[in-house]
Amino acid sequence: MNLHVLIMDDDKRITIELQEYLQRQDFEVDIANDAETGLAKIIKHKPDILFLDIMLGEANGLEVLERLKKQYPKLEVIMITGHGDMDTVIEAMRLGAFDFLKKPFKQIEAKIAIGRTSKFILMQQELQKYQEQNSLISLELENKLEREFIGESRHIKNVLDNAVNVAGYEVNVLITGESGTGKEIISRIIHYSSNRKRKSFFPINCSAIPETLMESIFFGHKKGSFTGADEDRKGIFELADGGTLFLDEIADMPVELQSKLLRVIEEKKFRRIGMEKDIASDVRIVAATNHDLDEAIKRGSFRLDLYHRLNTMVINIPPLRQRREDIKPLVNHFLHQFCHKNGRIVPQISDEAMQLLNSYDFPGNVRELKNLIERALILAKGSVLTAENFPVCGQGVALQLQEPESYNLEDNETRLIKAALVKTAGNQTQAAELLGISRHTLIRRLERWRVSES
Repeated sequence: MNLHVLIMDDDKRITIELQEYLQRQDFEVDIANDAETGLAKIIKHKPDILFLDIMLGEANGLEVLERLKKQYPKLEVIMITGHGDMDTVIEAMRLGAFDFLKKPFKQIEAKIAIGRTSKFILMQQELQKYQEQNSLISLELENKLEREFIGESRHIKNVLDNAVNVAGYEVNVLITGESGTGKEIISRIIHYSSNRKRKSFFPINCSAIPETLMESIFFGHKKGSFTGADEDRKGIFELADGGTLFLDEIADMPVELQSKLLRVIEEKKFRRIGMEKDIASDVRIVAATNHDLDEAIKRGSFRLDLYHRLNTMVINIPPLRQRREDIKPLVNHFLHQFCHKNGRIVPQISDEAMQLLNSYDFPGNVRELKNLIERALILAKGSVLTAENFPVCGQGVALQLQEPESYNLEDNETRLIKAALVKTAGNQTQAAELLGISRHTLIRRLERWRVSES
């Protein structure tokens, strides 16, 4: 590190000798034998380190120090004193001096002092660089998240306002809404708008974790505590300490684990599998579900006490069919996003295609719309997207006109899963994509409702 040093001392012999010595140590060095010259060089060159004599001719070195630290707080000062008066030394340190040397001092003592100061400057520079990088990352991520949550409707603006407002309060949040509405994006907005934004954000899909591994994944385990536990392992609650834990599809969490989650929320501590010692946990919970938790509580598949711990603040994201004014801005957003990503010219979308999209119910919500736009761009042969590029929407318009046999959510969920599996000839991955859910979620649904794939 090539630091710039200024020596301010009215003793010319000391300044010249110290200058020559420090230059041999690869420092860039200026000298000044009075306060006026020294201040002018500070303004012009902005040195990193200043050697400052307590008695600087007619000027008082302590007064110069006080003035400089106010104007240049990052300038590190090593005081030079010919008296060794401890009160003067203490006052100099109080005013912001980093170190001091007592006359007469050896050159090696000056080298040691400047070495300590250099390390401190380097540490401060690295810390500032880290903070600036993280601030830029956080700001960029926050802006990106808000840009991803597109919409002009009153409903969606209320959702965004509620997310930003609740972020400033240390409370748990429950986000409800159908699959594909953007629950994880809202959870990230809450995290990155809160005081926890410099800590970890852990998204966990409760339906994607095998039930036998859930406790270990959440709380960790001790080596040898069960077959396959070959080493000590931290759980999510330990890794996410100080941050936010997003529990997606919370309704799919087994009841037994729900009781352990409740204990962590209430007592702010947990215990690894195989350990007897509690570990403190400072984690904010943001949970999400696309199920009716009231119905789950009645069935006995979800704990009422856990529900009350999670729903301090409830944010409901309406499905896309209830806010059709958001479809057009979302279409434009995804068109520009995919074209920019793939280096393509953004095509126009025909009035007929836009009308088709506006009339479609989007059972997979925003996630489905995003997939439809990407598929249409791949299939499109010209510079205009037409209705033919959205064949699923055409089928969807016909289907949505049929009166359902039942308005029960569970009955319709089963029917849709069967229909998706029939349409994809039993391919679970493709069926899950049609439904706007993950394959793991589909498997869990099949297990829960015992849906036949035939």
